[in-house]
Amino acid sequence: MDIQLKRGLLDVCVLAAIKDKDSYGYRIIKDMKPYLELSESTLYTILKRLETAGMLTVHTAEHDGRLRKYYHITDSGLRRIEEFKEDWKEMLSIYRFVVKEDENE
Repeated sequence: MDIQLKRGLLDVCVLAAIKDKDSYGYRIIKDMKPYLELSESTLYTILKRLETAGMLTVHTAEHDGRLRKYYHITDSGLRRIEEFKEDWKEMLSIYRFVVKEDENE
């Protein structure tokens, strides 16, 4: 898969993981696990990139005596998810065009 396409897909997946509720790294990985494997190092690279892009914010809270970073999606992040949904419709249309040739064989 094209690396830029994959990067964009993973970004949207991480945003979707925190869309409804603030979350932290381990929880995000656990929530995504049924759908895709994501290493901690990859996740934290994505989270930093999304924070820099203004698509999420970070706050620290104490949990069981330790500080934990929680990630919160911003309006920009929510817009990115909606843009992805629209882009995906076009991608599905292209996919259907490409595979129709396979179906005719």
